[in-house]
Amino acid sequence: MTSYSNAGGSLGDPRDGLGQGGAEGGSRDGASPGQSAGSSAEAFAGPGAASPPDPADQRLSNYGFDLPDAAIAQRPVEPRHDARLLMVQPQQGAQHRRVWDLAEALQPGDLLVVNDTRVLQARLAARRASGGAVEVLVLEPQGGGRWCCLAKPAKKLRPGDWLTVEAPGQPPLALQVQAIDSATGGRIVQFPAECIDAAALEPLLLRYGAIPLPPYIHQHNASDSERYQTRYAAQPGAVAAPTAGLHLSDELLAELEARGVELARVTLHVGLGTFRPVETEDLRQLQLHSEWVEVTPTLVAAVAACRARGGRVIAVGTTSVRSLEAVAALHGGQLAPHRGPVNLVIQPGYRFAVVQGLLTNFHLPKSSLLLLVSALIGRKRLLDLYGEAISEGYRFFSYGDAMWIDPAAVLPSARPPN
Repeated sequence: MTSYSNAGGSLGDPRDGLGQGGAEGGSRDGASPGQSAGSSAEAFAGPGAASPPDPADQRLSNYGFDLPDAAIAQRPVEPRHDARLLMVQPQQGAQHRRVWDLAEALQPGDLLVVNDTRVLQARLAARRASGGAVEVLVLEPQGGGRWCCLAKPAKKLRPGDWLTVEAPGQPPLALQVQAIDSATGGRIVQFPAECIDAAALEPLLLRYGAIPLPPYIHQHNASDSERYQTRYAAQPGAVAAPTAGLHLSDELLAELEARGVELARVTLHVGLGTFRPVETEDLRQLQLHSEWVEVTPTLVAAVAACRARGGRVIAVGTTSVRSLEAVAALHGGQLAPHRGPVNLVIQPGYRFAVVQGLLTNFHLPKSSLLLLVSALIGRKRLLDLYGEAISEGYRFFSYGDAMWIDPAAVLPSARPPN
């Protein structure tokens, strides 16, 4: 039995190099300089205010639970839509179904909002000049081909050091450590000057890199490069998958379209925040790392059209929730086009502005994702449902099973205003 407390990520303690945890994004105690929306205060005041939360909901220690190691999924099920689905009922209890049954739960006119980020093959195996092995995870561009990276062992990498990256069939690639990034404990590494953004860097990573699976997944194989991507992944830039979307197969997407359910896309690149555990016991003080989001005019129009026809806005994954709600928070509770960093804490007491229902995976204890889902249905009910899922043998985390929260199951105080 293991007690997990990290909020997401891929690789080990970021202070020692590579982060550790889950996959749909995570949290950090302290926001980055680039944040532009949201704070712990905004979870309880302003456009996102609902009602004062239970004081117990504001303590991180109340979001812990024990999870057997055997409950952590090591491989995804096939087909994608055959994963188990815990369907939260409007009153009490839950049904135990399959993801394919989501087609029955959705209604003609509903709008599914998915995150179309694509996971980069951002894990690089390298050697120092001494011959020692180093593992590097490429995170965020810093300009001029320089990238912030997490490394393991980070303590052995100093400014000026050279790394050699090797891959079968490729010439050696030399990279130089430029600086230490004090905010992350990572290293600023110089890549070729033309690698200014994820789109420009991706061809190099496809030649030299590997998919950065979370550390609790011990069974790796060649299929991960395809299976750890959603079927609609299009915009390169993430270092972890928006995992709820991994369940949507081509067949299920076609079935939903045939039933009159529409699909719209948002982009949130799961990045640095994924590697930070929540360490703030008093959640009123919690801040999260900023995340890069794009909400297009097409998406804004799709949400408006859904509301006009009486449909429901359903988020696929917590990243879609954070995207929609954080951008709405920037515009007085109204969704508007946006391209850039956002930051928003969602926890019990929050009133949603856009999202009415959610398809999500099962998350780490004491994580920002658990707080977000608790905001929809309540902390006590969510933990009871997690206990039921564990006893029923559901599979947790990135390659695990899913939970469906119908709009009718959302707390009345958390529902978007009419």
